[in-house]
Formats: sequence, C-alpha cells, structure tokens
Amino acid sequence: MDAQDKGSGARHRSAEPGVPGPRAPLPGPRAPLPGPAAPADAPSAAQPPSPDGEETAAAGQSSRDPADGPRTGVAALSPRYQIGAALALAIVAAAVCVHLGMTFLHVAPPNTVSKKHSGTIADWIYPEFEQNWKLFAPNPLQQNVSVQVRAEIRTPDGGSRTTGWYDLSAQDGRAIDGNPAPSHTQQNELRRAWDFYVSTHDDDNRPVGLRGALSESYLRRIMVMRLDRADAAGRDGEVARVQVRSRTTQVPPPSWSGEKVSDKAVYRVLPWWLLPEGETRGDIG
Repeated sequence: MDAQDKGSGARHRSAEPGVPGPRAPLPGPRAPLPGPAAPADAPSAAQPPSPDGEETAAAGQSSRDPADGPRTGVAALSPRYQIGAALALAIVAAAVCVHLGMTFLHVAPPNTVSKKHSGTIADWIYPEFEQNWKLFAPNPLQQNVSVQVRAEIRTPDGGSRTTGWYDLSAQDGRAIDGNPAPSHTQQNELRRAWDFYVSTHDDDNRPVGLRGALSESYLRRIMVMRLDRADAAGRDGEVARVQVRSRTTQVPPPSWSGEKVSDKAVYRVLPWWLLPEGETRGDIG
C-alpha cells in the first residue's frame, strides 16, 4: 500500500531518515508582524491630536526659547539694586562731565565764563589736574631754566657760614638721564614748584593773590628737603636761611635757521627766607 492509500494521516507522519518529508501546506494570507507598543499617553493613530494640545505645546516651546539664557550684569540684580546702580552711574557721568568742563575752561583762552568763575576753576584744577601746554603752544618754551639754592648755616659756636649754590635742576637731570623709569619727583616736583611760584608773584617777587604765600612755603620746603639730603648743614650745624635763584638761558637754534639768540644767562634772585624752628634740621613734618 502506498502513501496515497494511507489517507491524510500519512501527510503528518515523520519522514524516514534520508527521505524528505512532504511539504507543509501553504498558509493563508500572512498576518502583519506586531510593531512596538505605543506610549500610554500618545494619541491613538486613529485619533488626531486636538488643536488645544498643539497650542499648549507651542506655548511651552516658546517659553523655553534657548535664546533666553540666564541674566547677567545689572539685569541680574533685583529692582532695588538696579536703581542703586543707575544712580551710581549717573553720579559718575555727572562728575566726568564737570571735570571735562573745568579742564576745558582752564586750558581755553580767557572768556567770560572762565573769568567769572576763575576761582572755582582754579580750586578744581590745582594741583592734581594742572595742564601744561607749553610744549604744544604756538610758541613753545625755548629756554632752559635751572633752579638753584644756597643756605646760611648756623654753627654750634654761634657763628654762621654760607654754602655755595646747589644746582637742583642739574641734579634732577642727572638722575633722569639714562633712567628708563624716572620718578615723578625727579621729573616734575622742582619744575612745578618754580612755575607755581612765578605764576603767583610779580617781577619784584611780591605775592599776587592768596596763593602767593602757599607757593612760597611750598618752594621753601622743597629747598629744605634737598639741602638736608645733601647734608649741607653738616653734623652739628643748622640751616638758618635759604635763598633761591633761577638761571635762564636760551635754547640754541639749529645751525641751518640763521637765527641769532643771546647766550648770556639771566638770573632771578629771590630774597633770603628765614626758616621756622621746625625746618632748621630738615624736619618739615
């Protein structure tokens, strides 16, 4: 009996070894494979998202705009501190404007405003903000001015002696020459003190205005310090009086200009100044 006589049960019997078994019947329409499970809160494929949900998502996205980073600077302060910072900036800006205005009136040619408020302008500018325009003026300074001093020394036996002239400007010049970073004192102290004195005294060395006595005291104290550094009084002596003079010479013109100037020195000698008791040994407080 062959396989056809055994009926349908013969189709499900295991094939003998080495003999291929009958093919399995082809199934019907193949079902699609199941996809990944959708999140629980995701909308159903058959149900479109509601318009309200889209608006909510758009609003959340706009509120979390990446361009809106953390606030820095003044914006990060509380309103009270922002007001304080604004007031501080306003005060600084006002002070800068006042300073620029005072400086402009000081260096500008004399006018109605500068003449009327000359005292206020001078109190603001001197001595910290003084502007010297001699280098940039139409007629620059063409003179060499040297400030010199000598002293009358009181000796322990009651006698006195007079020193020679100390050229203080030459000392400052030697200290500056070859020095890549000279001090402000070496460059400006003596020159500014002499300019201050000349601008507040007439040609007869009489003070003009209230600043005359101040400029004289300032110049005298500088002379006392310089003499003390040079040990002009010696071990036991005291400086009783000082005398200051200036030596002015013309700057020689270039050889190609053909200009002729005098090479004779001009001296301006000030009267002797008697020192107060506290300054006789260089102690000026």
